[in-house]
Amino acid sequence: MIAVLAPTRRASIVRYALATIALGAGYGDLAVGGTTLASFLLVAAYALLIPIAILGTPGMNGERVPTRASRARGAPVPKEHRPSYGAAAVASLVVFALYLATLAPSTALWDASEYITAAYVLGIPHPPGNPFFVLLGNLFTHLPVGGNVAQRVNLLAAVCSSVSAGLWFLVAERVLAGWLAARWERWIGGALAAFVGATAFTVWNQSVVNEKVYTVSLLFFAVVSWLMVLWCDEPAGRRADRLLVLVAYLLGLGYSNHPAGFLVGPAVAIAVLARRWTTLLRWRLLLAGAAALVIGLTPFAQEPIRAAHFPAINEGEPTACTAGFKLDCTLSAETWTRLRANIERAQYGGHSVLDRQASFPAQMQMWWLYFRWQWLRDAHGSQPALQTLLALVFLALGAAGGIVHWRRDRRSFWFYGPLVFSVTVALVFYMNFKYGYSQAPELGAMVEREVRDRDYFYIWSFSTWSVWIALGIVGLWQWLAGRIAVGAELPVGRRDLVRRAITAPVLALALIPLIANWKQASRARDTIARDLAYDLLSSVEPYGVLVTYGDNDTFPLWYLQHVEGVRKDVTVAVLSLLNTDWYARQELIRKPHYEFEPDTGPSVYRGRAWPRPPGNPISLTIAEADSIPAYVALDGPRRLVAGGLTITIDPRRLEYGVLQRSDMLVLRMIREAADTGRPFYFSRTTGGYAESLGFDSNLLTQGLARKVLYTPTVPGRDTVLVVGAGLIDVARSNALWKEFRGPAAIVRRGDWVDRASADLARLYLSTGITLGGALDQLGDARDVARTEQTTRSIAAVVWPNTSLEEIFGVREPNVTAPAGDAVRLPAAP
Repeated sequence: MIAVLAPTRRASIVRYALATIALGAGYGDLAVGGTTLASFLLVAAYALLIPIAILGTPGMNGERVPTRASRARGAPVPKEHRPSYGAAAVASLVVFALYLATLAPSTALWDASEYITAAYVLGIPHPPGNPFFVLLGNLFTHLPVGGNVAQRVNLLAAVCSSVSAGLWFLVAERVLAGWLAARWERWIGGALAAFVGATAFTVWNQSVVNEKVYTVSLLFFAVVSWLMVLWCDEPAGRRADRLLVLVAYLLGLGYSNHPAGFLVGPAVAIAVLARRWTTLLRWRLLLAGAAALVIGLTPFAQEPIRAAHFPAINEGEPTACTAGFKLDCTLSAETWTRLRANIERAQYGGHSVLDRQASFPAQMQMWWLYFRWQWLRDAHGSQPALQTLLALVFLALGAAGGIVHWRRDRRSFWFYGPLVFSVTVALVFYMNFKYGYSQAPELGAMVEREVRDRDYFYIWSFSTWSVWIALGIVGLWQWLAGRIAVGAELPVGRRDLVRRAITAPVLALALIPLIANWKQASRARDTIARDLAYDLLSSVEPYGVLVTYGDNDTFPLWYLQHVEGVRKDVTVAVLSLLNTDWYARQELIRKPHYEFEPDTGPSVYRGRAWPRPPGNPISLTIAEADSIPAYVALDGPRRLVAGGLTITIDPRRLEYGVLQRSDMLVLRMIREAADTGRPFYFSRTTGGYAESLGFDSNLLTQGLARKVLYTPTVPGRDTVLVVGAGLIDVARSNALWKEFRGPAAIVRRGDWVDRASADLARLYLSTGITLGGALDQLGDARDVARTEQTTRSIAAVVWPNTSLEEIFGVREPNVTAPAGDAVRLPAAP
């Protein structure tokens, strides 16, 4: 490999030695429990030292991009045809400034909190674990910028997308180099590509909060795209070989960030076949590329090492070690089995692409829905005709740009054309989604739907399409300029400038997504997720257990507890994960015991002593927890006695007709809580789950949660029975409501764009309405009016021009938060 890549053996050895030392030191620090130094060394090795070693020679930033004519005759490349790295950097900075102005000040809903927390603790998020992102994110958490950890990780998303915009600038400029002689015209084309792509709704919205790993993947796409454009221009030789080997390495490293890293692979293969098929006959180069690909995949080694240290976020727990990191258990067959299951996402099951979850036309319709969003995100459906018109315009411009690309620079088209196909039609077919959450609402529940809108999976589609949109706009501009008549007395050069100046307003098409998406793509004042987490944790008494449902009522709580240190005394038991073996080990058994800190909770819990219950929420060993079966079939109703409480578990009321592992763990914790005095709560986002277990009249609503009662309780001065809601602790709920932060955050945000998570806003509405009804029974007119005003303010923001009756006419007030990607459950017998 060295002989193929390096200009001199000595320089090559030095470069590879530095990369090897950084990798060894990084993984060594990781093995002994280090995090900060490990992430710095490993990111430096993977993102800097290894690419430098592969490239072999400095000065790649000064490589020239030849024109078609100069390539043909082998003449020196003139200065004006070099890639405009400086102009691209300016474009990136402008985009970064836009993202900075609209950056989220904290965490967000869905997976943002999970990934920010995992990055902070150098943990393992949900399968496949995304190890390179975790390393990179951890590095950003230590930067001396931003007001908090979440903002620093959000900056990672902004940086990645901004650099991607600059690379799309270079790609567009390169395509135009064989057509437009004036550099300033090519700069305009590059700027159009950068800004159209950066302000497409999904790209923008994902770039101002680190909701997952997709902006880092986007950067990999853009880097590989630029390298392949360079390779397509490069004659056969060492430099071209190094570019290909670097691309192979980045494919592997991109996969260690997200499996989408391989999506660009087919386009690379087609470009190699079309441009220089004899490359496939050079076995040494193929071996070097394969070795580079494998090296790019090595960040997955981080997972079993960190898993053995049991970080706070350790999803999948891909290690056989039970008492810390050791080489024998880390290198065992069991660890490999668990790691492989994590990488392959076995937790979620799988389905063949041939077993369509919706018809392919319906899946393309989903893509078209999300494509329409990019140019005008009409969240409330008030401008459907304009949205469709803009989508058709940008679709046509992109198609025209593709034609321009084919005609003007066929060499790079052999890469870029297949790339566009891969991230649109091929990706739609491969992902094989059900109907989108917002797709075809007239079909309602007649079709199976995704739990949320999946537009973020097509971020690469919308971003790459922006290059063709820019080429289409430039093509339209040039076409219009050629049909403008100007004074014949002007010199030829001046006439061309006048024509272009007159027709320049057509370039303003690129500003449409910036203007149309600003309000709904911006997250500048969005603290809803953090404030919801605070309110949910505040609803639980010190040392309590809180049963949650899925992503949005769980991940923000993880962030608040493990990153900001708020209410770490509360145990969060999420139903969608209790069916796995690792979650009980992580949250119920291994989690350290934390003291209640009054300053991190609401004032209602201050000024009195709260005894800490002994032991864990569940008194099981790891072996005992692992032995709990996936489900138990009940042949009839069963009784459970917990303290003074007796409930009847009827299999007919259970979700699958069987008692699942999660149910058994919840019931075991409730029984033990009755003996230890540990408060036990069901989040109101779990809907009717408590009732399905038989808790019909043994629940007391306090804020956003319902507390399990172990002794009979009757209505009194502070305990009111509200029809449809059960018993309400009015004094506690009212005190909590006055300190809740969520309602003000919703009103301050001014909109609720993501409709799939709007049930969380409905949760506040139902809480306010229920509390208002209870206060009305007690004759507290002032607090009734205040509560009603707050609920109506929320409704006006989330459901404008809709009455409360209409909002709750669609769904019941007792709502369920979307669970996110569901864990595979056993089929009922």
